[in-house]
Amino acid sequence: MSTRFQPTHIARDLDDMTRRAADQADSVIDSAQRITQGTLDTLQDKARNLRDGSPGALRRAAEQFDEMTRRGIEAARQAKITVQDQALRAGDRTVGYIKDEPVKSILIAAAVGAAAAVLVSMLSRSRSSQQR
Repeated sequence: MSTRFQPTHIARDLDDMTRRAADQADSVIDSAQRITQGTLDTLQDKARNLRDGSPGALRRAAEQFDEMTRRGIEAARQAKITVQDQALRAGDRTVGYIKDEPVKSILIAAAVGAAAAVLVSMLSRSRSSQQR
């Protein structure tokens, strides 16, 4: 049997893909947090400037804004952790399934590969006919 279709290699490849997906999700969330933090920092500076210039109501509004900012950042952190956990659990379940059902896993992988090949072939034909 070719090493390409051995269940351990499929499991390893799927595990690697899952980890890469989790890393990419982590990167997207980190980027969103940086952008959000920069915007919030700017708004907080403006709110502080207003607060320092006006008593009472503006000060309370600025404090509420600061609290909402902290909550938003914490929610983004929790979302990041949740996405990472879900991606890792999906990878673990996939590896477990491959270990439990290696023949089915190979057949599923072959079917997905064949479907992808057909799709790529159809797309390349469609593009080449459009270019003519």
